[in-house]
Amino acid sequence: MSPHTDLGEFLQTRRARLRPEEVGLAPGFGARRVPGLRREELAQLAGISVDYYVRLEQGRSSRVSDTVLDAVAGALQLTDDERVHLRRLAKPAKPRQRRAKPQTVRPGLLQLLNAVGDTPAFIFGRRMEVLAWNSLACALIADFPALPPIRRNLARLILLDEDARSLYPNREHVTGDTVGYLRLDAGRYPDDPELTALIGELSMHSEEFRQHWAAHTVRQKKHGFKQFNHPLVGEFELAYETLMLPDDPDQLLTFYTAEPGSRAESNLKLLANWRPTKTSEAANSAYPAEPIDNFKT
Repeated sequence: MSPHTDLGEFLQTRRARLRPEEVGLAPGFGARRVPGLRREELAQLAGISVDYYVRLEQGRSSRVSDTVLDAVAGALQLTDDERVHLRRLAKPAKPRQRRAKPQTVRPGLLQLLNAVGDTPAFIFGRRMEVLAWNSLACALIADFPALPPIRRNLARLILLDEDARSLYPNREHVTGDTVGYLRLDAGRYPDDPELTALIGELSMHSEEFRQHWAAHTVRQKKHGFKQFNHPLVGEFELAYETLMLPDDPDQLLTFYTAEPGSRAESNLKLLANWRPTKTSEAANSAYPAEPIDNFKT
């Protein structure tokens, strides 16, 4: 993954989704060779020269200022997540000289997962690797301890696993969120070989991934609602909250909650009685995954 190439493609896709009349410009005459805004129109809106914007889109502007990036982001009507992604692509961090350390989950967080045993909760890290979970998360999403370590990955599960595919009826939204988060991860760590391998694997085997990746979908996991079609209890909806851990911003803690008195709450109580198989007995309590460096991709 090249930040310069990604920057150009990202800007092009964001120009393509805007029409001149939507941003107060005359549509002009004649057929347009490109969808959306032309480069000169975007430069006009951002208040910069066409030549400067062309160099930025081509990755030839190594010292672009925050002021220019803010102007371009405003002209493109970027979301907050897209603005963060733009800055990372335009000002990539220096490549790490050493491989990133394996991620581990603090004992206190495992105790927290156990303490909220009536709420599905799990922690995931870089590349959407699932690092720890409680038993209700296993009952709801996947029997994580029974899976080979390489499959304990939200992106692989959602995009490649047949059981997980049927779990989420709103496929477009869920796959968009998944690919959008991986795109943010790629902006943070463009030199991560394991992330590059994961993206290659998903590109090869998932048309859904290819479509969202080509569109440069960018989304941070924060909060919202998710629909489920569970094989044991049927269809229901849960709210979710995703919290970034202060001592490791690459670890995210996700909770799923149900409205009191709702069908979803009843379904969670039914799932709480789920009993793991012999291969997943560790799911009865909060359980950390193996270190990421032990995964073979």
